[in-house]
Amino acid sequence: MSRFAGRTAAVTGAGSGIGRALALGLAGRGARLAISDLSEAGLAETASLLRGAGAEVEATRLDVTDAAALEAWAEATEARFGAVHQLYNNAGISLGSGPLLEMRQGAFERIVEVNMWGVIHGTRAFLPRLIASGDGALVNISSLNGLMAQGGLSAYCASKFAVRGFTEAVRIEMLMAKAPVQVVLVHPGGVATNIARANLAELGDLAPEERARAESRLKVYEEKLLKMPPATAARTILDGVARGRSRIVVTRAAVWLDRFVRLVPERYPTRVAAAQAKLFPD
Repeated sequence: MSRFAGRTAAVTGAGSGIGRALALGLAGRGARLAISDLSEAGLAETASLLRGAGAEVEATRLDVTDAAALEAWAEATEARFGAVHQLYNNAGISLGSGPLLEMRQGAFERIVEVNMWGVIHGTRAFLPRLIASGDGALVNISSLNGLMAQGGLSAYCASKFAVRGFTEAVRIEMLMAKAPVQVVLVHPGGVATNIARANLAELGDLAPEERARAESRLKVYEEKLLKMPPATAARTILDGVARGRSRIVVTRAAVWLDRFVRLVPERYPTRVAAAQAKLFPD
């Protein structure tokens, strides 16, 4: 409790999924919350749940690709609560999947803009305040796909590998500076969130065959791969933060795959390609 009680935590992408579960978990451990999301409806629902649980919360609609907006949010959060102790850079999108040569340039760029630049903007805005708090924690959410690549997810993998490298570099800088900030990199595996389905809904201009393929792939993910409840993932993350961890891999399958990739880095793509061919025969 002492790692969170009385602390102020900011969470991006708090309108659903892991972000909402993190906010609720932090509230249950005594933290004050500044939450943000692009979805007004999801953000309002999370804020209502937090207030119902007795938490002190400030909710802000926010686009994490807007660096100036993130700086303004960090400033407002500090003014509202007096200090900011923890930041959870969780906001992310996937925008469906497909081979690189069939993927629209705009969709590729949007994924990188949200997943990579959103984390960078958030870190740059909040890190000075985390240092000033004297007991900071920067928690950046990457993915299993920041450890292991998959075909059809080139943009998503690129963005999540970037989050990994960026976060590890920031951690080294904080260690060199002896700054009072715990820098944490999180790699969730198959967590049952609505990220892919929510993003698919944004692609209203897909051709019928493209939408059919995306729906088919999404069904496989939901039925076979995305199993862990967000609340369980959030508890694993917060327990790791409380224990002083700097690297947290979520789900047993992700832990195993992480070890497999590190053991045979040159050969794992062949195994992944074969497994994906069985899962997605189209």
